[in-house]
Amino acid sequence: MGGIKTLNKWANAHSYIPIDLLRVALGVFLIVKGVQFMSDPVEMAVVMEPFKNWPASWLIMHYIPFAHFAGGFFIIIGLLTRWAVIIQFPLLAGAILTNFLGEMNTTNLILGLVTLLVCIFFLFYGSGKHSTDYYLEMQK
Repeated sequence: MGGIKTLNKWANAHSYIPIDLLRVALGVFLIVKGVQFMSDPVEMAVVMEPFKNWPASWLIMHYIPFAHFAGGFFIIIGLLTRWAVIIQFPLLAGAILTNFLGEMNTTNLILGLVTLLVCIFFLFYGSGKHSTDYYLEMQK
């Protein structure tokens, strides 16, 4: 627990607007991908093809858009950013794994890897100074 407080103090002392804009862009990207996944049933079927024999694959199809919507919203406003990023890890692992189990799509692989790297960054960096978490912390 002390490590997280140390990271928060460092992040708040070294907060920059471009990093906050990157956080907002990540959230918007996740919401757009959630809408894209939900609105195109043909693409959803293609993406889910490698996982069709897995138990509860229908649950995965319903979890992906919700996790992208909720996680993207929380990341945009900077509320519980680390938790929102942790929720994205199974989705990103699935997005990367889909390229190796099914048809290889280099663009999707690169998008998944870059998103994973940005999520790992925000897992350690946190919300930053321009966020709801920081605002609520300062109200105490």
